[in-house]
Amino acid sequence: MAGEHQHEHSHTQPGMHPSFVRVIQQRQRVKEKLSNIKHKIGVYSAKGGVGKTTVAINLAYALKEKGYKVGLLDADIDCPNVTMFLGMEDKMEPVIPLKPLERDGVKIASTAMLVDELKRPIIWRGPIIVKMLGDFFENTEWGDLDYLICDLSPGTSDAPLTIMQVLDLDGFIIVTTPQKVAGINSIRSGLMAKRLSVSILGVVENMSDGKPSEKTMEVVKTLDTEFLGTVSRKDSIAELTDSGKVHIFEDRDVRKEFSAIVDKIVKK
Repeated sequence: MAGEHQHEHSHTQPGMHPSFVRVIQQRQRVKEKLSNIKHKIGVYSAKGGVGKTTVAINLAYALKEKGYKVGLLDADIDCPNVTMFLGMEDKMEPVIPLKPLERDGVKIASTAMLVDELKRPIIWRGPIIVKMLGDFFENTEWGDLDYLICDLSPGTSDAPLTIMQVLDLDGFIIVTTPQKVAGINSIRSGLMAKRLSVSILGVVENMSDGKPSEKTMEVVKTLDTEFLGTVSRKDSIAELTDSGKVHIFEDRDVRKEFSAIVDKIVKK
């Protein structure tokens, strides 16, 4: 034990807790491993059910349509939905390094590609979720990418906290809806990111009537960020999701909305 204590202490500066040093070391490893990825963007909301995964998927494909090399990470480890939304059933080989699967030109990785049955719940404690995230960052062959879009789990617990701590993000896109409760939780999301010194690239209002609500604009003002655009409420979006189709390929209006959002992101 004494030897272990000396070894751990040798990596710390006076007054610095060893766990903090481990986070710094992991952040450096991840930065080196993902050095071939130019931009890393998180899509986030503290509230579930706002369409965060829909936004993440369509952002990824809108970027790909503009000629960028894109990866999409389903970082909602215990409740992954990206593959379901895309109608993907193929599995990744459960060996290190993990190799993402490609769908229509976008590289995709998700825990749903590693479990045997999608309907079976993934019941993992926080440390295992954190370990799985580490594997996606440190032990996955993403190759050369212009953008890696990370679809985060909702809330302010282990998974989003880990991503904010160890991933050298360009910033977060906050997804909200016109609902008051969504706006309140979006502010929580943004303040958490700001507290951890992660930039907020802007806010997207999903399930919109085409004009940002007062609550959404309050979120934008409180977080001192940019309004990126709206995604209209449409019955066809749910139908396309259930059939595993990418919305921007099927609906001209949705394509136009995401194209405008992506143009603002690229300029940043």
